[in-house]
Amino acid sequence: MAQNVEPVPNPQAPLTPYICIRGAAKAIDFYKKAFGAEELFRMEDPSGKIGHAEIRVAGGNLMIADEFPEMDFRSPEALGGTPMTLHLYVKDVDAFVDRAVKAGMTVDRPVADQFYGDRGGKLKDPFGYIWWISTHKEDVSPEELKKRAQKAYQERQ
Repeated sequence: MAQNVEPVPNPQAPLTPYICIRGAAKAIDFYKKAFGAEELFRMEDPSGKIGHAEIRVAGGNLMIADEFPEMDFRSPEALGGTPMTLHLYVKDVDAFVDRAVKAGMTVDRPVADQFYGDRGGKLKDPFGYIWWISTHKEDVSPEELKKRAQKAYQERQ
C-alpha cells in the first residue's frame, strides 16, 4: 500500500516569514550550520545591526533582522517567548533534525509519524523560535483524516 507522494507538498505557499532576532548575524550563521541555509542578502545599519537579511532554507525563504524596539520590532527574547511556529517541509526529516540538534537546537517533541500523513518533530532554536520540521509521507483523504484525528485526540485523554 506504498504511495508515491512528494516529501514536500506542492504547491508551497508564497508567504515569507520575517523574524526578529537579537543577534541576527549570529542567527544567520547558526541557520547555515543547523539547516544548511544559504544567505541571499544582508543589509546592515551603520552600527552593524542587520536591518534586513534573507536566507533560503530547504527551498524556502526567511527574512531576518535584528531587534529595533524603537520600531516595535522585538525578538522572542524581549517578549519572553514566541507565539509563532515556523513549519518547514524537507526531504528527510530525520537527517535534517539530526543535523539541527547537533548544531544546537533542542528537541521539544521527537520526530515521529503523525496521523495526518507527515513524519515530523518540534525543535527550539537558541534564539527563541519554535520549528516544526516535517516530511510528507502519505496523502490522507479528508474522511480518513477525520477518523485518525478522533483516534489521536482520544489517545491524548
